[in-house]
Amino acid sequence: MAERRPLISGNWKMHHNHFEAIQAVQKLSYVLSSNDHDAVEVSIHPPFTDIRSVQTVIESDGIPITLGAQHCHWEDSGAFTGEISPGMLAKLNVSLVIVGHSERRELFGETDKEVNRKATAVLASGMTPIVCCGETLEQREGGQAAEKVTRQILEGLAGLKAEQVAGLVLAYEPIWAIGTGKTATPEDAQEMCATVRHAVHSKWGAEASEGVRIQYGGSVKPVNAPDLMRQPDIDGALVGGASLDPDEFARIIAYRLVG
Repeated sequence: MAERRPLISGNWKMHHNHFEAIQAVQKLSYVLSSNDHDAVEVSIHPPFTDIRSVQTVIESDGIPITLGAQHCHWEDSGAFTGEISPGMLAKLNVSLVIVGHSERRELFGETDKEVNRKATAVLASGMTPIVCCGETLEQREGGQAAEKVTRQILEGLAGLKAEQVAGLVLAYEPIWAIGTGKTATPEDAQEMCATVRHAVHSKWGAEASEGVRIQYGGSVKPVNAPDLMRQPDIDGALVGGASLDPDEFARIIAYRLVG
């Protein structure tokens, strides 16, 4: 099988106005080397108000960073005040869209069915979804982590073909480790990412499970990135707070140079 290229994604969440975004992208481009870009695909996911500015900088300066978004609606247009459609993002040359992030699920009540509709719509617009899954601390301590994550994968990707699933990105993010400073051990992260891959294999077969890239997300830092990325079923990282600092984010991207 072909080796899965690692994907390190920076989810800026609700941070950086468009002036700050331009500066952050430019600084990141200065501190990353051609070797970094050869070894790792890098994506950044700014707030909606920054996307056009970031697109312009990336394209005008020829920066080899993939442009992403944090969220979208599943309809291509309509009376959905405050929402953004997949088609609007595609017109801005967005390539990756985060779907079903735990904060969207926990704070805004997104369901597995809605995640499925969004993932399907993102694909239909020619982009790739990063479909998130993960368990709460209560679910983990109750022995329900594998069941929860497997259900999220099966329901979130329902109706997709094996070749579509093979090209997706899935992100396992333990909810209890997001923004808390807590991190799953590399062994815990590997166990759950292996569970995600097994769920894909059980429904869509070996080709899909071998092709799909699985990220770990949850307080990823330069200090823990190397050990996380050494795990066989972890193909990248979905980075939150640490991606706001270009120097810190670059050290995560350069995980392979540590140890």
